[in-house]
Amino acid sequence: MSRSTKLHEQHKDQFGEMFITGRHQEVPRHPRREFKKTTLAAGAVLWRGDLEHPDSIEVACIHRPHYDDWSLAKGKVDPDEFLVTTAVREIQEETGYEVRLGKLIGKTVYPVKNTTKVVYYWTGKVVGGEFTPNNEVDEIRWLNIDDATQLMSYELDRQVLLKAAKRFATPADTRILYVRHARANYKEAWKHDDSRRPLDKKGKRQAKALVPLLQAFAPESLYSAEPLRCEQTLIPLAKALGKDITIDATFGEIAWQENQVAARADFDALIKRGGTHVVCSQGGVIPEMIAALSADGRLPIDSPILAKKASVWVLSFNDGQLIGADYMPSPLPVL
Repeated sequence: MSRSTKLHEQHKDQFGEMFITGRHQEVPRHPRREFKKTTLAAGAVLWRGDLEHPDSIEVACIHRPHYDDWSLAKGKVDPDEFLVTTAVREIQEETGYEVRLGKLIGKTVYPVKNTTKVVYYWTGKVVGGEFTPNNEVDEIRWLNIDDATQLMSYELDRQVLLKAAKRFATPADTRILYVRHARANYKEAWKHDDSRRPLDKKGKRQAKALVPLLQAFAPESLYSAEPLRCEQTLIPLAKALGKDITIDATFGEIAWQENQVAARADFDALIKRGGTHVVCSQGGVIPEMIAALSADGRLPIDSPILAKKASVWVLSFNDGQLIGADYMPSPLPVL
């Protein structure tokens, strides 16, 4: 019997690795292909309190009777899910809590039996619900970061907690969920006004899949660039949230190409509003806008800035400056 087949969840510190460094995080296009025989999971550092008063912050320590350990809330990805959806569902099932996701902390990787388990962690503010002891979790303790770190059974979880504490120390007062429109009909085959080019069949599926991903961050308002394909990308989300979509040409490619200063000023105005907002735009502006925000902020991004169709950048700002950037290339299930 090989070493890996003998390893279980409670052995994860022995050969585990952490990929939780940096405020710029990216989810691979095909997370299941990153490692051989990957088992994917997702969860969060659950927290409550007021980020403006650090002493009030408490995090949830989860006791699992099956392992008799203290860890973080997480669970395995179902076949029809993206990672964000898994995190929200598993937290609700294990703890009863409803959460608003924030920063992607990163991932831990460790062997379990004959697979490689990869767990993605976000920060998650508890916004509702109530804990009831169950077969998976029989106790939850709310503790400050120092005490929670001491209680955790695993070093990997302790390191995730410490990274979360760094994010809490410089909290985001604004988040922009920067979405590239879903796939549309081919430009070459469209004989009409390009701004009226609609989503194709896959694009409509992507737009529906974006709903639970974006809902997890509880956006307060929705903005779309002028092309119909941008608006159509947000229509399922707008229906789910019961919100209107504000069409604003300044968020599109033409406005960016004609006057970058004015387009940037309008984007900055949205950042200054605070809160969480969705902006759906185009591939010709998203990478350049993020590069400009990075150059003027506190988060250098040296790698190529991607923006695949239906991708999402979760951009975090503090006092108008970029402090976090998380890229999710697709809302579709991680097959």
